[in-house]
Amino acid sequence: MIVYGKRIFYYILQNHKTIVNEIILSKKLDTKEFRELQKFNIPIKITDNKKAQSLAKGGNHQGYFIDINFTPKESKNIKDLKSVLILDNITDMGNIGAIIRTAYGLGIDTVIVTGINELKWENVIRMSAGAAIDMPILVIKNILDVINDLKTNKFKIIGADMGGNRNIEKTEKMALIMGSEGEGLTKKVKSKLDEIASIEMKRNFDSLNVSVASGILMDRIFNG
Repeated sequence: MIVYGKRIFYYILQNHKTIVNEIILSKKLDTKEFRELQKFNIPIKITDNKKAQSLAKGGNHQGYFIDINFTPKESKNIKDLKSVLILDNITDMGNIGAIIRTAYGLGIDTVIVTGINELKWENVIRMSAGAAIDMPILVIKNILDVINDLKTNKFKIIGADMGGNRNIEKTEKMALIMGSEGEGLTKKVKSKLDEIASIEMKRNFDSLNVSVASGILMDRIFNG
């Protein structure tokens, strides 16, 4: 898997050197920076801009690429989890990556992505600034199966929607469900909720980006 961009490039080198197969550069570095890269004892390949554009599929690569062996981090047994974030029918990999970055920073145990068949991991890793490498992430198609498993293990199920509460009473085990920006949570999901959480808007404006809303609610619900 190839990931690009200077920030994620150095994050992986400094924190996950063992998964790196090759460094790929499409820009000329100054002598000091190049020598620092050589110290990692990882093969370095120089490529031209045309090949670089192809590797990045038109994205802003900044001349830095890294080829990695990536395996999603395993989650703990559901019985040992305390905080779970569920992203249902969110298809934008940029939003998913941004949410995972925040979830990792806020100490969420596991992120479960439902309603889609698979993640574009290279995009999620890049957009999460590398947090997706360290964050346990599961992809499970059927959200109702996930909710039932969580309820069996005594999780309080909270959904983000309009007309809910600003203050959610904290319990030992909680799961927050964020729906898609367009459709929100389905009726079937809402019927399974223990509580609805909302963000009070101070102006006549109808919505926040799902990644921003997720960050606000995660911090409020899980960290008080």
